[in-house]
Amino acid sequence: MGKCVFVTVGTTSFDDLISCVSAEHNITIFRKLGYNRLVLQIGRGDVEPKPFTTANFTLDVFRYKDSLAEDIRNADLVISHAGAGSCLETLGDGKPLIVVINENLMSNHQLELAQQLHRDGHLYYCTCRTLGDTLQTMDLSTLIEFPPGHPENFAAFLDKVAGFK
Repeated sequence: MGKCVFVTVGTTSFDDLISCVSAEHNITIFRKLGYNRLVLQIGRGDVEPKPFTTANFTLDVFRYKDSLAEDIRNADLVISHAGAGSCLETLGDGKPLIVVINENLMSNHQLELAQQLHRDGHLYYCTCRTLGDTLQTMDLSTLIEFPPGHPENFAAFLDKVAGFK
């Protein structure tokens, strides 16, 4: 089946990312890196690349699914917008992640999240302009596995704050 890149924008619109990853020069980079499948979850964006299959590469496109868990699980690399849910779900599954910052967002808290997770060694981040360079210089073997969460601690905290304990 080969290696797969999964790109997700969640429920948002991030046409710049979809245009960028589906551009011929980035598809060439994916192929040089040994990937032969690119799956794009395009959300509510206006850019909708035409799916295709050649002898050595496939591009699949969809807008939404009830869950992206299977797509993330099947991916060898995930490229995502910087939404907290998308980042944490991908890292929680132990998948290598490149977060692409949407420079058009105002007061970009997503940049802060990506920077911190990068400082902690869990992911790479870039912009659409620098994605090609990031792909060509990244070393996925250096990424540090994201520690599992402890939702019971959060539940206990909420119980305490709400006065249940």
